Amino acid sequence: MLEYAIFAVTFVLALLIAVIYLYPGSSKPTSIPGLEPTTKEDGNLADISRAGSLHEFLTDLHKKFGDVVSFWMGQKFVVSIASPELFKEHQGVFDRPSELFKLFEPMIGPKCIQYANGSDGRSRRTLYDKALSHDANRNYYQSFQEVANELANKWLTLTKEENVPLSMYMSAFSLKAVLITLFGKNIKDDKKILEFRRKYDVCWTEMERRLVESPDAKREKVLEDALSSLKKQIIEVIKDRKKIPPKTGEELLIDIILEKSEDEEIHLSDSIAFVVGGFHTTANLLTWAFYFLASHQDIQQKLYEEIQSVLGKEDVDHTNIGELVYLRQVQDETLRCGVVAPWAARFQDFDSELGGHKISKNTPVIHALGVVLQDEKIWPLPNKFDPDRFSPENTKKRPTLAFSPFGFAGKRICPGYRFSYAEASVCIVTLLKKFKVHMVKGQFVTPVYGLVTHPEEEIWITISKR
Repeated sequence: MLEYAIFAVTFVLALLIAVIYLYPGSSKPTSIPGLEPTTKEDGNLADISRAGSLHEFLTDLHKKFGDVVSFWMGQKFVVSIASPELFKEHQGVFDRPSELFKLFEPMIGPKCIQYANGSDGRSRRTLYDKALSHDANRNYYQSFQEVANELANKWLTLTKEENVPLSMYMSAFSLKAVLITLFGKNIKDDKKILEFRRKYDVCWTEMERRLVESPDAKREKVLEDALSSLKKQIIEVIKDRKKIPPKTGEELLIDIILEKSEDEEIHLSDSIAFVVGGFHTTANLLTWAFYFLASHQDIQQKLYEEIQSVLGKEDVDHTNIGELVYLRQVQDETLRCGVVAPWAARFQDFDSELGGHKISKNTPVIHALGVVLQDEKIWPLPNKFDPDRFSPENTKKRPTLAFSPFGFAGKRICPGYRFSYAEASVCIVTLLKKFKVHMVKGQFVTPVYGLVTHPEEEIWITISKR
């Protein structure tokens, strides 16, 4: 889940600034086409800033120079690839360039899996994947359903004319679902979750703010207090799980994190990191999904008819989710058209080749996932929301890695992709069974492309009972 954490555009711009002074200057080390640095100190930072985000910058760069391009993050040479064929060449690369994520170290900690490469990263991923496997996800549907029912009941209290803040509700649903399924129902209490969300927001706001300005002593104290509160709640969960160990086959992510290490710092870091990844990713998938459904009433009706035909009065779970073919198409087209996850990155600690070009060791290679998801050669009329692109017959016509919204490389695909699909499915099905969703007129929805794409401002919808 961590590759898909929802970051604002400021994250991209600020991390580029952060790496400026980390590396000595050097001449271009490869034949890969691309930009020369605008200035020796800043590299192409000004170009990225003018584009609006790293994703938009990469879109322009690949359009100009081709599928494999190069540019400079400060004094650091960086390569970007944007084709299924080049993705295939990089499919076995596991290690991630941790320097791109160092700015969030105060929140997630230096021992976080975010920075774990080599044997340590692989062993932790192997263990943690147990809690997010296909079999493990079967146990989460009931909890997803309980949280979705609570949300539906809240919506039933709203009037037909009332404007509904879509992103706010999807964020609240996702956070609660992540906390209770991965860390246990002892954190199910709404007051505890609300407190967790408040402290989390304080931390996240400060992280984003310090990307553009240095913190003062007062802000450092506010962050310290908020992080202390978050860690206190997680420590309480850990103590509860240790007192009453789960039965075999009922282990949650927190239990597996405890199994991996006795280091409390790792317990806290990895727990917070999975909350960040899981909460942001699914919240924005749901936000964009309902936005597209509200904007395309015909697609919403077609999905509702499938839900009624397949499920009737039954809930969605692991036994029938595979029959909701159009629902999966809607989610996949949301991930593609919304460019929910614009990019990922890898590196190798030895010299290599990519697309016929030499790549010096330790060179960050960005996987321009969003560029490929919007490539008109693969996706005609790429800005059009059309779930039929993912019909079985159309899917067979495309290269395997053309649709890689959760990453693909080194068996380091987002560990929570099954979890996210299941959670989003339960939410969408539960709400569409009871409500029609409509856009509030007069809105201009602008996406912000960070590590995960989110709307610049709140999206407002209205709902009506079916």
